[in-house]
Amino acid sequence: QVRLVESGGGLVQAGGSLRLTCAASGRTFGWSPMGWFRQAPGKDRDFVASISWGGSSTYYTDSVKGRFTISRDNAKNSAYLQMNSLKPEDTAVYYCAADTSHQLVNDYTARSRDDYNFWGQGTQVTVSS
Repeated sequence: QVRLVESGGGLVQAGGSLRLTCAASGRTFGWSPMGWFRQAPGKDRDFVASISWGGSSTYYTDSVKGRFTISRDNAKNSAYLQMNSLKPEDTAVYYCAADTSHQLVNDYTARSRDDYNFWGQGTQVTVSS
């Protein structure tokens, strides 16, 4: 069982930065691929970025490549999303998620919502123009 809690969201001007944190409880967090998703009002929850259990592999959706960086610290049971050069279209609720079905699979990065079986409650990110 994994419990996830996101923090770090807020209001920022376009061009600014935020760092989201996903704090996890559960001893199997460090074995699981992790991901970040976002959901804007009236839209689906979309994939943003993912990272393998050991942190060696990452994957990003095209719209955030070069601006966002996903990372993790298994010793601290935490995952992070560093967001730079933010744009108004990045405004959304951001969710972290864990994929416990692919634990300890080297270099595996889950990219579909259906791959993830544990979710946080979300944190709001608002980017003003």
